[in-house]
Order: sequence, then C-alpha cells, then structure tokens
Amino acid sequence: MKPWVKQAMLLSICAGLTIPLLAACTKMPGASDKTERVLRIATTMGGSEDEYFRQQFTEIFEYANPNIKLEIVSTIDESARYGRPDPSKKQVDPLDKLKEVMQGDNPPDVVMVGYDQLPELISNNLLTQLDPMITKDKFDTSDMVPAVIEGLKKSGDGKLYALAPTFNSSALVYNKKMFDEAGVAYPKDKMTWEEAFDLGRRLGKGEGENRKYGFSFSTQSMGDLFYSIQMYTAPLQLRMYDEKGDKMTVDTDQWEKIWKTMLQLKKDKVLPEQLDQAAMRAKMSNPGGADFNPFQYDDFLSGRVAMSIINYGQLSQITNANKSAQNVKSFSPIDWDVVTLPVHPEAPDVGGYMSMNGIMGVNAKAQNVDDAWKFIKFINSEDWARLKANSSYNIVTRKKYIKPKDGVQFHIEAFTTLTPAPQPDNKVYRDKPNIYQVQDIGRRLFEDASQDKIQIRDALKKWQTDGDAMLQQMKDNPNGPIGTMNAVPMMR
Repeated sequence: MKPWVKQAMLLSICAGLTIPLLAACTKMPGASDKTERVLRIATTMGGSEDEYFRQQFTEIFEYANPNIKLEIVSTIDESARYGRPDPSKKQVDPLDKLKEVMQGDNPPDVVMVGYDQLPELISNNLLTQLDPMITKDKFDTSDMVPAVIEGLKKSGDGKLYALAPTFNSSALVYNKKMFDEAGVAYPKDKMTWEEAFDLGRRLGKGEGENRKYGFSFSTQSMGDLFYSIQMYTAPLQLRMYDEKGDKMTVDTDQWEKIWKTMLQLKKDKVLPEQLDQAAMRAKMSNPGGADFNPFQYDDFLSGRVAMSIINYGQLSQITNANKSAQNVKSFSPIDWDVVTLPVHPEAPDVGGYMSMNGIMGVNAKAQNVDDAWKFIKFINSEDWARLKANSSYNIVTRKKYIKPKDGVQFHIEAFTTLTPAPQPDNKVYRDKPNIYQVQDIGRRLFEDASQDKIQIRDALKKWQTDGDAMLQQMKDNPNGPIGTMNAVPMMR
C-alpha cells in the first residue's frame, strides 16, 4: 500500500471513529511533550515490517503521539519464513533470540510474546511487574475479562507481568432444532464432559450418509480425533512425555481411560465419521447440482452434528451462512447458541486453550519505562477496546465492549467464563523440533486400536516403548534424522 493511501485511510479512521480516543490520548501525561523519544518494541510474533502488527497495535498510538518514534524488532529468523528449513542446521529460536536482545546493549522497552513463552521470561526475571504501575496510575483492570487476567497471573505466580488487549477462546455451539426434534434439553454452561457425551448419545440417529451425530470436537469433517482430543486432555494437564522430553508418560491408567472413552464414543457413533472424500469433491465440482452444499466440509453447518466445539472467530461463518441462506438451495438457516466448553470435575472452572493476542510486558532493562507503560496502557484502554470491539476474529478484553456483532444475539459469555488450561512449556518443542514424530506413533496406534487391531493398553505400552526409543535417538543425535516414518506435524 502506498504511504499516502495508508495515511489517508488512517486519518479517515481517526477522524470518523476515534475522536474520543484521540482526545483521551492527547490528555495523557507527556503526550504534549515535544521532546522526541524512541520506544523499542521486540516481538516473537511477527516480522519487523508486519503490516498487520502495525495496523493492530501501533498506528493509532503513533498518530496520537508523533513525538514518540516506534522501532519494531522482530526476533523471528526471516530467512526461515519461506521454504523448508535445513534440518541439519540449528534454527534460531525466536524466544532465545528475544532473551538475548532483552539483555543486550540496546534493549527493547516493550516485548510482545505468546502465552506459552511468558512463564520463561518471568522465571528468568526479564520482565517488570506491572502491579505497582497499575496501582500508582489507578489503571482500572476490574472491567477486564477475569479469564484473561487470571490466565496471565497464572504465569506470574499470582502477579501481573503483562496485559493482553484481545483474546480468542472456544465454546460449545449447538443446533436448537436438532435438540427440539429429539426432545432433549439444551446444553448448559459448565456441563461435565460425560454429561455432554450423554446428550450426544441421545441426539444421534440415522445411518450412512444420512446419519446425524450428537457431538464433535471440531466442525471440520476432515478433523483427526487423536489430535482433537487434546481439547479434552488439556485441563487435566495430561502429558505424553516428561517436561524435558526424555521419557514417555502414556502407559498409565489415566491414558487408558481416556482412550477407552474416546473410542467408545466412536463405536457408539456419537462422533461423526469422515465422509467419502471423492463423493464430496464430486458434489463441490457441480455448483448447479441439486445436492450441492458449499458447507459439506463443515459438520455443524451441514446439519450432521448437533453440538461442536468452535472458536469465536468461526462464528462469523455461521452468521454469514444464515444471511446467505436464500442463495443456497440445500441450506436452511440454523437456530443456534453457545455454552461454555464442558469441564472435568477435577477442574470445574478450566476450559481449553485460550489464545491471547498482543500480550505485552515491560523489559526489566527497559531504557524508556515511562513510554513503555504508556503504550501498554494505551492498547489495553477502554478507548482502544471500543475501537477494536468489532473485530471479526478476536474478543476485546474489556467486558464493557464485548457484545455480539451484526445484531446476532447469543450467549457470548460462554467464551469468557472459563480460565484457560495451562499450556505445556514450549521449550521442549524448541529443543527437539522432531518430537512431533513421537506423537505420530501414538496417532497410528490409536487408529489401530479403533479398528480392534490391538488392545488399548497394549497400544499404549507400545507407544511408551517405541516413543522412549525415539526420544533417546533425539537425545543421542539431536541434529540428525529421526526414524524412518512419514510423520505428520502436531495440530495445535
């Protein structure tokens, strides 16, 4: 985009939408100071010239504070962004590079990281605690979604070292008509997983291609159950291997119980079977055909599944489909709503993974602490939330501005009630980039167990043994090729 076009668009946005915001910004302490200053922002989440990063987080701040020059420092290895990385060459880890930069001669003032990276920075004393700044400036956090604040505090042993202006989470979407036709009560917030599965059993009917299913871990008909069930296991903090990635931890009664539960759901036809892909492609290639359905790869929109886990960003697909229903012969609008994800009795307030966007903290060695905190306050302010509240894919952290879009009414609190499940330390994936191959052993054994080719506990024992051997191979030869299998990457 040409600079003058970009500037014109920004001025239009600011003039038309953010007059209150800019007014507030010009009243912020120091905003009228003509002294030019530099604020350095380092990130592991995008490139230094990332257009989205600037549009999402910095452009309005730069406009409102012309005396503050922003320098964006990316710790991503730009050379590895395209093409297949050389497996014999150790890749630059963005978090390791960030830690190095944070302690260098010209350290950044603000850092933006992923949720799984935050604990390591805090434990290494690389971030400044924000609570004293919040108290001093009377910065109101009471209107922020508790799940986000509590999730961030978990990383800091009860203290805040970062804030996040937006987030995305999952909920359980359900088709009201399918429940009404079956005479089954609608799902509720904080149902247990077993209660959700029991509802699913009562909703299934029909055979073959006409089969209606009760529950799915994903709306996508091509989903892989082995990877999908991580949504189920995450709140239990169930691990496939130990924290260092040295030993497998799957030959246990708990893993056996989970596999039995999942495979029984599959046998009972509660979970959807994959459709004939050739037949689906044939239908998609004939848009004028009577049985053409543009949503056939979506189990919920196609009406095959009564309940499905869905993330907030996917809701726009449902609302857009309903708006366009008159243009699709084989599609009728869906009357739907959402409730929280099911929970485990052992963790009644914990849901699945929550992606927090724009997690930013102040470097413990920041040279410009005042502007760093000013910037973080800005993107976590009410004015910023009001501007960004209509985002299609993320939810603003300020509760005051969380509301259904486009006039569609639904239980949006389902996305904000549960705290996120603890995420595993990502360091093991950085140290052992081939470790996903260990998970692929489990995926294939899980498939064998589903076809009764092997008993569940025997499959887990084999996964334990073969996985231990592969982990040892990685330990002995960390930069060499691992195994001979054609593994597929883990979906997260």
